[in-house]
Amino acid sequence: MIKSMTGFSKAEAKEKGYIVTVELRSLNGRFLEISSKLHRNLAHKEFEIRDIVKKTVSRGNISLSVTIEFDESVQPFEINLDSAKQYFNSLIKMKNKLKMKGDVTIDNVLHFSNGFIVKSKTEDADIEWKITRTALNNALNSLDNMRKNEGTQIVKDISARMKKVATVLEKVDALGLDKIPQERERLRMRVAQLFESDEIDEHRIQMELVLLADKLDFSEECVRMRSHIKFFNEAIKAKTPESVGKKINFLLQEMNREVNTIGSKCSDAEIAQQVVYMKEELERIREQIQNIE
Repeated sequence: MIKSMTGFSKAEAKEKGYIVTVELRSLNGRFLEISSKLHRNLAHKEFEIRDIVKKTVSRGNISLSVTIEFDESVQPFEINLDSAKQYFNSLIKMKNKLKMKGDVTIDNVLHFSNGFIVKSKTEDADIEWKITRTALNNALNSLDNMRKNEGTQIVKDISARMKKVATVLEKVDALGLDKIPQERERLRMRVAQLFESDEIDEHRIQMELVLLADKLDFSEECVRMRSHIKFFNEAIKAKTPESVGKKINFLLQEMNREVNTIGSKCSDAEIAQQVVYMKEELERIREQIQNIE
């Protein structure tokens, strides 16, 4: 299924006082590039997080942000009161020995908080990672759904435009079949006028006219265009998870080449006008394809 490369999602997960928020932004890109802004407690999980993202996204510029907060109603740390008391008593002894003025306050004691406040445990780290994975998977699912929905709209637009191209191609092909005999006769008359008073090698003229008519014939280009359109329609309907943006972009390049060749061969104003219309539609499709994964 075709997906857009642009999207945004945000998911939040809560458990045991932890609140993890994941934000994902996706933009167009030739390859998959992931830039992450993680909470310091998750810095060691960056590569694992990237692997999780790669399972859902195969192409585009991804910005990932993960924040961790703690519910104030739940105590986020443990205090070793015996150790805190020892620090407090030590500060009082130092104050008395140095004959310092003032009282020992809680702020003084907190300068040594690393010695008596336990901020995290192994099980806390496990809980953080578990909640983060939940939030990340929810955000990825939401992003994937958004990209699929946008991809569906893109497919509708480019399918309608390619249908117009196919219709115009048939018209151009029919016009070409009608114009070639007319052009051959026109050229024959012009050559005859040039050699009106001289001897004319009719056989040589006919050979030259046939060669020139072959150059004006673009039926082969029309056949190849139909083949490209067929593969294009198959590609945008494919159910495979692999990205199809690059394949479709290649087909569009080939179509443009065929249309340009048709334009260079024709000298008829009506055909030239239809060629310009096809080129405009192909360019609009190409612009849309840049958004496809």
